[in-house]
Amino acid sequence: QVQLVESGGGLVQAGGSLRLSCAASGRTFSSYAMGWFRQAPGKEREFVAAITWSGGNTHYADSVKGRFTISRDNAKNTMYLQMNSLKPEDTAVYYCAAKIPPWAFSVPEYRYWGQGTQVTVSS
Repeated sequence: QVQLVESGGGLVQAGGSLRLSCAASGRTFSSYAMGWFRQAPGKEREFVAAITWSGGNTHYADSVKGRFTISRDNAKNTMYLQMNSLKPEDTAVYYCAAKIPPWAFSVPEYRYWGQGTQVTVSS
């Protein structure tokens, strides 16, 4: 199995940027397809972005397309989420998740989860 730890969250003004990191340990990181999800207060956890095991393909939720970029460095066992042009509606706890390929875009398909990192965007 794989253990996941998110970092990089914080408080930022609208229009600002943050970069989240997800550090993995355990079984070979490059074996897993990875995803970012988020959960706002009172709402269900939702898909944000996903990346294949090689990093060759990425997919985004419409709400973040053009503003967020998912990437991974298999040599460093780390995945990233660069978030630009942040909006108050991006405020949520952000989670990274891993699954055995193929990649996927829904919560139930991911087996391994981190503990989450809070992102708060002020208006």
